Amino acid sequence: MPTTDFLPQLPDAWESTRATLHAYAHGVSALARTHAPAHPKWWHASLKVIPGGLVTEPIPLPAGGHLKGRMNLERHVIVLETDGGESFEFDMTQGATGTEMADKLIAAASGLGLGGGYDRAKFESDEPRSYDTAHAATFAKVLANIASVFDSHRGSLGASVSPLQMWPHGFDLSFEWFGTRMESHTENGQQEELPAQLNLGFYPAGEPYFYSNPWPFDASLTDHDLPHGASWNTEGWEGSKLPYAALVGDPDAAKKLADYASAVFEIASPTLLS
Repeated sequence: MPTTDFLPQLPDAWESTRATLHAYAHGVSALARTHAPAHPKWWHASLKVIPGGLVTEPIPLPAGGHLKGRMNLERHVIVLETDGGESFEFDMTQGATGTEMADKLIAAASGLGLGGGYDRAKFESDEPRSYDTAHAATFAKVLANIASVFDSHRGSLGASVSPLQMWPHGFDLSFEWFGTRMESHTENGQQEELPAQLNLGFYPAGEPYFYSNPWPFDASLTDHDLPHGASWNTEGWEGSKLPYAALVGDPDAAKKLADYASAVFEIASPTLLS
């Protein structure tokens, strides 16, 4: 049954808690980035949505078994737990800086045999951190509801899709669909052939919004209308955008979000096929 709280209004003061979660996500991700089996698209470094929060990929331990890092947004702790029953908890409400939280996580992981090799530039931050438990709990519900719509759309697209991932560097939730068209891409002086792709994502900072951006972007896409207040964006980045505010409190928010995802796919995907 449709409900008006599927996408509730994020609190006006939510940004400070979001920034804290973002800072701590860098530290949690550092463990997986350094020690989980490497994926060429860096999927091993992302976090995955679970009930009540986010979790890393399983990280192999030297003595056997695996470690996972969980950000629990209902109990407001980061939990490092092994499949052998060992568990370490770190309170997110105590104002630890991003650097301090990451150092605590690294120390605990070191006690389990995971040592060194961290790119500290990925997580070091000495800015003061504040955390509102009610704001974090609201975000956990929002994240789970959005993930349910994204997963449903993702499941309709076949096998050529990525996992649904929370990316620590931007703290946005997204997945990619891969087309059959191949494109040259140069990064850090290295050229490679990559499949054309279309993402679907949610960015929760500032004025939150949903996005679905094809790469490469065909300028003719802007000739097509998008539903429910969505629009094409060509300034700064190229793609499409649906403001979160356009769906807040709408009992049909889930359907409208799905409509948006489907519309962009139907319009853009033919341009990404060989």
